[in-house]
Amino acid sequence: MKTRTEKEIIDLIIAFAQNDDRIRAVLMNGSRVNPNITKDIFQDYDIVNLVTDVEPFEDEN
Repeated sequence: MKTRTEKEIIDLIIAFAQNDDRIRAVLMNGSRVNPNITKDIFQDYDIVNLVTDVEPFEDEN
């Protein structure tokens, strides 16, 4: 299985948000956006979706 590039992952995150009108903004925090951290293979994507209404997302996994 091919590992996705960082650009591919970011593109997927953006596409997901653009296809859901409830999502108003997408933020990324954590080590991937910290310029003082050396990148490594263990970094994950810490994503925050700002939404119009939280309730529909409360039961989703």
